[in-house]
Amino acid sequence: MARRSGRNHSPAFKAKVALAAVKGERTLAELAEQFDVHPNQIQDWKKQLVAQAANVFGAAVLDAANQDQMQQKLHAKIGQLTMEKDFLATALGHGR
Repeated sequence: MARRSGRNHSPAFKAKVALAAVKGERTLAELAEQFDVHPNQIQDWKKQLVAQAANVFGAAVLDAANQDQMQQKLHAKIGQLTMEKDFLATALGHGR
């Protein structure tokens, strides 16, 4: 395998190679030859995939919770601004 410097692989390519490594149907050497990537790089991507796998399933729950929290804050702010507007309109005589 010829050495290449500075190649950037897409996340989709990395995921494809890492999944192939996780499956274990082929050796790292075979995968390295198939995908033209160094075996150590494949091992690194495999470790990253396994380490981040829990985030795939937990990310949606966190996003939903963050959205609910943000929505509550925005509703509170809308209520506050509405009250301030009504107070100022009444104080300036525009509310009659």
